Amino acid sequence: MDLTEHIAINRQLAECVCRRLTEEINELGFVAAEIPRYPSYDDAVFVLIKDPYTGEYNLTGYWYDEAKKQRIGRLQFNSDGTFYAEYDVVKPHPTKTSRFVEGVTAWGKAEQIKSEPKLLEMPE
Repeated sequence: MDLTEHIAINRQLAECVCRRLTEEINELGFVAAEIPRYPSYDDAVFVLIKDPYTGEYNLTGYWYDEAKKQRIGRLQFNSDGTFYAEYDVVKPHPTKTSRFVEGVTAWGKAEQIKSEPKLLEMPE
């Protein structure tokens, strides 16, 4: 199976994952104008990476900033049907002044998508 086929096969789940990452960002209380880009499957740059354990190929997508110079997220579909995604937010928490939002993550399988923000304590 080639890269194009992997991208097509994973599209439906990937779009659900992107929606969940976006919901996770919005649930933190950010105003949409504060987030320059939300994760979109069509904005990712994809590669196939061979899993050394299974010998199968995993589809991995990377999101980059507007200038395409800095990676701001990753979405990986494993050959066993699981996935992992992370997307950078890198902003002070909109309502909790003692917290900083590093990003959001999502993981699981098609029937069960879990997600959470990656929060850090603000330095004193």
